[in-house]
Amino acid sequence: MQIWVDADACPGVIKEILYRVAERVQMNVTLVANQLLRVPPSKYVRALQVPHGFDVADNEIVRLCEPGDLVVTGDIPLASDVLAKGGHALNPRGEFYTLDTIKQQLTMRAFMEDLRSSGVDTGGPSAFSQADRQRFANALDGHLRKARPSPR
Repeated sequence: MQIWVDADACPGVIKEILYRVAERVQMNVTLVANQLLRVPPSKYVRALQVPHGFDVADNEIVRLCEPGDLVVTGDIPLASDVLAKGGHALNPRGEFYTLDTIKQQLTMRAFMEDLRSSGVDTGGPSAFSQADRQRFANALDGHLRKARPSPR
């Protein structure tokens, strides 16, 4: 199991949590972006730069992830592709995407896009908060405990 990060839009505080987790549990964390990223020197953390273009980073994550891997993303279509491939998807606000809810989320996303394209101001997401950060850290920790039980 490893962690893939849709890094272009991932908040810096979430990346910092992931860097610490990579060292603590000795797990590979790969940040995928179409811009050059600086990551801390680590045997477990790496950055993968992909060419610029629509969904290039998303497509690379889907191509590389394997069943059981975790993908951190706020991108609902990417999360859907990861789930279809047998992976897990967690958004930066600490909510897991599931097979039970992803279709509804895709439908709502399409609806909101239709509203925006017709000129309706739908606002944006709320500011990223300390509670979001804590929810992410707790969800990640819980997932890792289930996925990689500690030896007894």
